[in-house]
Amino acid sequence: MLDNSHSQLHYNTNRLSRQVNMRQNIVKLGLNIKARREILQLTQQELADLVGVSLNHIGKIEIAYSKPSLELVIKLADTLKTTVSELCNFNFIKFYFVI
Repeated sequence: MLDNSHSQLHYNTNRLSRQVNMRQNIVKLGLNIKARREILQLTQQELADLVGVSLNHIGKIEIAYSKPSLELVIKLADTLKTTVSELCNFNFIKFYFVI
């Protein structure tokens, strides 16, 4: 009985850890999108128009309230003159805010 409880606790702990990591990655992705947008001196509205989504959606992505689809991340990367890899490079945030 104890082994089963321990196993379930381990599973739940790992699951929670993955959820926290995913949330942190969504936050970092939003910050990277915002950083690139600001480097290119684009407003949220301009970026939204260029990728074909609403201003509200861009705002929600930047604050990690909404998760962008892979298709949208690709459009954002192209529009922001970068790569999906760079947008998902979570060390970029540190670099951007040091400047």
